[in-house]
Amino acid sequence: MSASSSGNDKRKAAEIVKILNTRFGEISWWPGDADEVMIGAILTQQTRWENVERALFFLKEKNLCSLALLDTADPSVIEEAVRCTGFYRVKTRRLKALAAFVIGTCGGVDAMQTLPTATIRKGLLAINGIGEETADSILCYAFGRESFVIDAYTERIALCAGITTSRQELKALFEKVLAEDPHVYHQTHAHIVEYAKQVCTKKRCEGCRIMALNE
Repeated sequence: MSASSSGNDKRKAAEIVKILNTRFGEISWWPGDADEVMIGAILTQQTRWENVERALFFLKEKNLCSLALLDTADPSVIEEAVRCTGFYRVKTRRLKALAAFVIGTCGGVDAMQTLPTATIRKGLLAINGIGEETADSILCYAFGRESFVIDAYTERIALCAGITTSRQELKALFEKVLAEDPHVYHQTHAHIVEYAKQVCTKKRCEGCRIMALNE
């Protein structure tokens, strides 16, 4: 990538952040403690958030909404609680693997808080079923780290603005333009998802200010 192209992409990324912040302002996004956020990050794979909320409710009913409790729980009990999210057996295995990492390898959620971001990310990515999007969601929302989440919505919006970089480069690009504040990371990703749901998935492209960046 040339220096001029890189600079243009950086300008466009900054404009995306500004446009979406002006549109949405402060929004509530992904509430819950670290345990609940990590569990939700697994359950949200390939399903709607409404189903995740139902599963979290069922886990709480069974007193299983923590990784320490999931680590020792019978898989069949977890499967029953998360069935509504689809792929429930796969997700149960992933929850058990995540719990084993958090509790067994790291020594618990509090101990994880003291680890460097790169160490946590590497450990998460080594777990079967946890990719970069899930790992960065956990880092950003569960641990308040400045690790920007790149998902399909982010890639789609960036492409509409004329940014044609890889996922890794796109992550680095946004992290260059965002303020060094975890809350800004939280809000920007939330803004992107909300905009994509309201505009992109409904193909309301006419008059889109982000598409105008590519003109």
